[in-house]
Amino acid sequence: MFALLDANNFYVSCEKCFQPALRDKPVVVLSANDGCAIARSEEAKALGIKMGEPYFKFKHLELTHGLVTRSACFPLYADLSSRLMSIASGMGCDVEQYSIDEQFIDLSGVREITRRAWVIRDRIHRGLGIACGVGIGPTKTLAKFANHIAKASERRPGSYPARLQRVCNLAELSPQELAAALEATPVGEIWGVGPRISAQLYDAGILNALQLSKLDLGTVRRHWSVVMERTVRELNGEPCLTLESQPEPKQMIACTRSFGSPVSELDPLIEAVSDFASRAAQKLRLQGSVAGQIQVFAHTSRFRPPPHFHRSIVVPLIRPTADTGLIVASAVHGIKRIYREGFELKKAGVILMDLNDKADLQHELDLGDEICDRGSLFAAVDKLNQRYGRGTVHIGSTGLQTNRAPWQQRQDQRSPRYSTVLAEIPEVKC
Repeated sequence: MFALLDANNFYVSCEKCFQPALRDKPVVVLSANDGCAIARSEEAKALGIKMGEPYFKFKHLELTHGLVTRSACFPLYADLSSRLMSIASGMGCDVEQYSIDEQFIDLSGVREITRRAWVIRDRIHRGLGIACGVGIGPTKTLAKFANHIAKASERRPGSYPARLQRVCNLAELSPQELAAALEATPVGEIWGVGPRISAQLYDAGILNALQLSKLDLGTVRRHWSVVMERTVRELNGEPCLTLESQPEPKQMIACTRSFGSPVSELDPLIEAVSDFASRAAQKLRLQGSVAGQIQVFAHTSRFRPPPHFHRSIVVPLIRPTADTGLIVASAVHGIKRIYREGFELKKAGVILMDLNDKADLQHELDLGDEICDRGSLFAAVDKLNQRYGRGTVHIGSTGLQTNRAPWQQRQDQRSPRYSTVLAEIPEVKC
């Protein structure tokens, strides 16, 4: 048996747990540069605000309906996610963190599964103030489906039986009840069925999950893919997916950002690219890899009138490395090559490619060129930044950290980082 624990409206829940005044109010968390909605409370959804909707389209609701908007505070969300996953892991013997607010849990050997799920859920709610839904099923796909039921039955009373709210264990349903739940679920709600395949299934007359589960496996494989066949098998209770305790190493590592203000000069562009390359190099070391090539790009906003600029360049490294200094130097060399005056650039980024495990690094003969291993140095830098905050120790070309640079993202409505920055801990007044 598997369980999937998923926090409700996670980013919004993180904001509300430190600001009780926001409870029962419509709240929206905005993306980078306060561009669009990336999380909405149930009250905000009731106002018709859609996921990904640009901020300017619903900003008027702040005056007319008391909407509260917050800039994304990812350090806060990451810390609360770590605490949530730590508590949730007590439910079973092995776990897989699927996203920042979702975790699959292996329930092998666990007794009184439903009661244990309620205990863990209540423990998270008491300790963090974050509500969760728990779905339990014999496969990962059915656990995801059960989680959908647990949350949908609470948000939309009558869509599923009320007793399945918050915690749904499919093993406690009769075959007739399970079939009714599958029939009441649109096929697009099933994990692994994306918008494109969902549209194709609708055209073929497959409208709900029950119809999908009854499809012939050979037909599914021929018309769609082996992955889709696994989804159908899992809907019928046949486990095809196991927990991935350790995520597969990434084949590419990217750090791309939109600028808070357009950048037209080379110096601030170099600062931005240096910062992006430094972050990408830290991620590279974290997964124990080295990079052989670096791609650097910059472009103007496609929504602004011409002239437009969109260029990129791939810079090969002399030898694969995870050295921040070498990676930043190569990225700066690349951005200097493609930079042109007269353009207001809106976005830039660095992508590390040709990644390999550092243990598989091919050694070279010493032919007189200097080969300097600075792995220990940057391991120490990573530890310092982890302890004292990102950017405490940084490459000089990223510029001074005292003032906000024009290329840095705009976060005019960011909440304090209550749990990660000592100067921003919440104050309690009597």
